[in-house]
Amino acid sequence: MRLTVNYWRTSSGKAPVEKYIDEIGDKEEKAELLSALKGIQEYGTDVVGVDFRQIEDKLWELKIRAHSKQHRIFYVVLKGNEMILLHAYLKKTPKAPVREIQTAKRRLK
Repeated sequence: MRLTVNYWRTSSGKAPVEKYIDEIGDKEEKAELLSALKGIQEYGTDVVGVDFRQIEDKLWELKIRAHSKQHRIFYVVLKGNEMILLHAYLKKTPKAPVREIQTAKRRLK
């Protein structure tokens, strides 16, 4: 199933996940991350190199390894095939930090 990938935006129009990606300093790493997101749009959950994990209820997590770093992006799927990217962070611990999950949950509402 193909997915349409969109960024969650604040009331002022800012997109935190888009900003996270823009601030990645390494061009190759950024390109790998953007390529993974494009792959999701083209191939949905069958895309190679991305793992999908349910956190709870409608909140899911993308696991993307780019340039030897592990990026995590929380998302929700709406209207059947619209994926909204809520929050992103660079994984540094074995489990998703509670603070990161709480941020995604606030944006989910």
